[in-house]
Amino acid sequence: MSVTVIKPGMLSSFQDRGREGYQHQGIPTAGAMDERAHRLANALAGNTGDPATLEMTLTGPSLRFDLPACFALTGADLGATLNGQDIPVHRPLVARAGDTLAFGARAATGARAYLAVHGGFALPPVMGSESTYLRSGFGGFKGRTLAKGDQIALRTPLAQGRDLDALQQALWNLRIYLPGVVANKRRESIRFLPGMHWEAFSEASRQAFTTAEFRISPQSDRMGYRLVGPALSMDTPRQMLSEAACFGTVQVPAGGEAIILMADRQTTGGYPKIAQIATVDLPALAQAAPGQALRFQQITMEDAQRLDGERERAFAQLHEALAPLRVVLAPA
Repeated sequence: MSVTVIKPGMLSSFQDRGREGYQHQGIPTAGAMDERAHRLANALAGNTGDPATLEMTLTGPSLRFDLPACFALTGADLGATLNGQDIPVHRPLVARAGDTLAFGARAATGARAYLAVHGGFALPPVMGSESTYLRSGFGGFKGRTLAKGDQIALRTPLAQGRDLDALQQALWNLRIYLPGVVANKRRESIRFLPGMHWEAFSEASRQAFTTAEFRISPQSDRMGYRLVGPALSMDTPRQMLSEAACFGTVQVPAGGEAIILMADRQTTGGYPKIAQIATVDLPALAQAAPGQALRFQQITMEDAQRLDGERERAFAQLHEALAPLRVVLAPA
């Protein structure tokens, strides 16, 4: 085996970009809460494609590398150390056999960190994805979060006999510039588009959603964030047919407390939809923790598409810029 779990952390599970193409069968997408950080971790570890990363929530695990590996950390800074020495995020790093990766106190900002290893973890794909869907217990590593004593293999460990000192120095010498749209930035407000039933909500409710402060309830998880704030209501309450649910859909049950659907959302929902969070701001939302205050800012579809396009172009540019990294990590 290649990685042994000494301590599992609060909620550590393997996630990729999600299990697509099965929602019509009632199977949720799941996947990384902060897709931006997941993609960035893989890029910085020299990976192509979409191997799963380890999503770590609030407090990270302690892991022992039993074989040498190149790894990268992104997302919230959970105070990572390697053999007790502080290590940076957003850099490719080298672990030797016997090294222990651990994490300190909860981050001052952010809720989730991501660990990628070069070549990916050796996880069996389920319906084309390595993501863990915790509620049904499949995907990832045995369909669950990490537990003490787990041993997870690496798909392509670093070659035996490789000069790790030279590799570490070569990685350290690489200049890595992260475009602003892929860096971890906290936002003052979360941008949204009017939902399918926006106009059916009262003017007071629409005004409150765009001006008031909401807090993330402790009763929040990977399935959805419950918001504590002004009660929202429709002009005329009515029965609604269930419709497809999306990451970032803001539903309002009869009680008036909004729920933002997150990565482990159900496939359909029958509550009225007041808003849809812009895709570009889902990572910022994913990094918000229970108790944190949120404000929302309305934007147009044109702005949302432009922002999404800018992010994709930035990732494409980063992939090109990291070509020397992939050369350094290629087998000799």
